[in-house]
Amino acid sequence: MIKMPSITNTSSPKRDILGIAFSLLAAVGFSIKAILVKLAYVYHVDTVTLVTLRMAFAAPFFVGIAVWARAKHSEALSQREWLMMAGLGLAYYLSNYLDFLGLQSVPAGLARLIQFLYPTLTVILAALLYRRAISPRVIAAMLLSYVGIGMVFVHDVSVSQGDIALGSSFVFAGALFYAIYLVGAGHSIARTGAVRFTANAMIVASLVSMTVFASTHQAGMLIQPLPVYRLAFLMAIFSTVLPVFLLTAGISRIGAGEASLIGSIGPVFTIYLSHVFLNENISLLQVTGSGLVLAGVIAISLNSRSVIKVVSLSIE
Repeated sequence: MIKMPSITNTSSPKRDILGIAFSLLAAVGFSIKAILVKLAYVYHVDTVTLVTLRMAFAAPFFVGIAVWARAKHSEALSQREWLMMAGLGLAYYLSNYLDFLGLQSVPAGLARLIQFLYPTLTVILAALLYRRAISPRVIAAMLLSYVGIGMVFVHDVSVSQGDIALGSSFVFAGALFYAIYLVGAGHSIARTGAVRFTANAMIVASLVSMTVFASTHQAGMLIQPLPVYRLAFLMAIFSTVLPVFLLTAGISRIGAGEASLIGSIGPVFTIYLSHVFLNENISLLQVTGSGLVLAGVIAISLNSRSVIKVVSLSIE
């Protein structure tokens, strides 16, 4: 998602409906990523190659955005700002890679719920870095979320044959790097601008993915079955580029907090799609645990303006 200040000064039924629709479509776009990744793995593509294909398809769009954004900003970026964007672009790549790696063995629904814990991790990181106290209410909401994850984890361990523990660790580590990206982005964007920061950070992430691929793989590994290209392209467009603009449009109409809460539908939608397209089971324990995760994250968002300001407006 892109962090952009809410610029809603007036409200109208049509404007509100459009804002809700844009925010909902963005949430759906981000939610289908896990489904597309799981479908791509059917063709035995490895994680590094799949991440590289996704970022390669998305990179031209972000280059175009970066060129456009540069024309809109007269002030030049300092060396420190470039280094910050580069570091955060690397953090985003690691988040992306670890998430894809975990999806090799973790059900899509569980992976999306673990990813959705990043607001709790953002709160913890902000508290450690800036010595901010965490209120008892937020601590209770965080515990609620992790209890919910535990319930879904127990369900998936009982029905899965893969190494759920290892895969979940990868996804959780990815969520941690994403939280690091968010905390850093929240401070960098004020100076560089939302669109310019995001575009440049994503270009760095794309370059890192291509460098890692070139260092570890033969060029021939890019030759994949046609469905893999199709799925990677869909990830790049419908789970990366388009949701960024849809969410920005939604925020401009209904505000960051409302868009963030609408985004909470994402994990629920992923669980439903994983049942339809991946034949993943849905049990009462899983539904209950998912509800606890969503309730905890929503409570954190409602009780922490800084989380809404940073988390709801960054790219996934």
